[in-house]
Amino acid sequence: MTGSPSYPRLAQVRLAEALSDTPVVLVHGPRQCGKTTLARMVGDRLGHAYLTFDDAATLAAAEADPTGFVDDLPGRVILDEVQRVPRLFASLKRAVDRDRRPGRFLLTGSSNVLLLPRLSDSLAGRMEIVRLHPFAQAELTGGAADFVERLFNGTFQARTRARLGHALAPLVAAGGYPAALARPAARRRAAWYRDYVETLVQRDVRELARIASLDAIPRLLALAGAQTARLLNVSDLAAPLGLSRPTVRDYVTLLERIFVVDELPPWHGNRLSRLVKTPKVHLGDSGLACALLGLDAEALAADRATLGQLLETFVVQELRRLASGLPDRIDFLHYRDRDGAEVDVVLERGPRELAGVEVKAGATVTASDFRGLRKLKEATGARFKAGVVLYDGEATLPFGERLHAVPLRCLWEA
Repeated sequence: MTGSPSYPRLAQVRLAEALSDTPVVLVHGPRQCGKTTLARMVGDRLGHAYLTFDDAATLAAAEADPTGFVDDLPGRVILDEVQRVPRLFASLKRAVDRDRRPGRFLLTGSSNVLLLPRLSDSLAGRMEIVRLHPFAQAELTGGAADFVERLFNGTFQARTRARLGHALAPLVAAGGYPAALARPAARRRAAWYRDYVETLVQRDVRELARIASLDAIPRLLALAGAQTARLLNVSDLAAPLGLSRPTVRDYVTLLERIFVVDELPPWHGNRLSRLVKTPKVHLGDSGLACALLGLDAEALAADRATLGQLLETFVVQELRRLASGLPDRIDFLHYRDRDGAEVDVVLERGPRELAGVEVKAGATVTASDFRGLRKLKEATGARFKAGVVLYDGEATLPFGERLHAVPLRCLWEA
């Protein structure tokens, strides 16, 4: 499997649109997910020059004189890894206020500037942000990327397709990072993920925060990997590390800022009072989670409980990746009540549309698997567009009005 240049990205259309009417566009996402490749794929065609702050001389020049650096830039430019020069944002703001032509500055960043108010506020109203993820299966296979749209439309026709079966665990273990997938051997992919974590700690974490014990971060990530797809329990994360709960909570937020941990907030509604209000935690990529847990595809297939957890994380991230190519914002949440009914992923599109997805690693589905979806449907009425149980079976089947069992393959096959 080759690297990212061979695969069109779902976010490419959104990026081109943003550059057509917005002065500053930021492509952000985890390190090594293909941001630079995408920026150059789009920017080269539009005549953007390219500068990276991974280059020591470029970084030093920007830090020494941010205003002069920006004033001397070409008319259109890509600035790579811009989070390394926080002082540059104010200079970019001044440059844009003098000349608001669209598409002037195409930025990439490996940390979330939305969580840095001083930086994001300086470009409010002047910058559009495009989130890039590791590869979705639809990008890798050239398959259908319209699952989220079909979900909100409730258009799942009864048909059969082959099970993933023995291919399921390898799919989850491989993950979606371009450089990892470029390595054909699973052992070599796992080595890449281990090196990736080391790079995150030594570069991104060190740059973003002063942490007395950097060696706690890989251990925290491994603990978060074991907790993926579960309710966030800061005490369980803190105890093995010998750190306080507030410290570990801060560390989790830091890992969110560099896109390796996601929190799924709880869904809440006025018509339901017995809801669990704790977020769920997910690793940003199932391949990274497997590497942190020391699991290859064979070990994962043999551990059905862990496979179920990591499959849920795989599906959550696939849905996020598919949604990143859509024009409308999709919010991702989870639903759980105190009676144990749950929906793994709740997708909200604006104030009037909602859908739910439950994930199951097995090859069969029963009516009881729809318990949480039925509760969510009853609570939300006309807002509820569809609920599906994604499972490793062959058939798309109706289980009541706006409720379907859907094979996992439908995430990337029409």
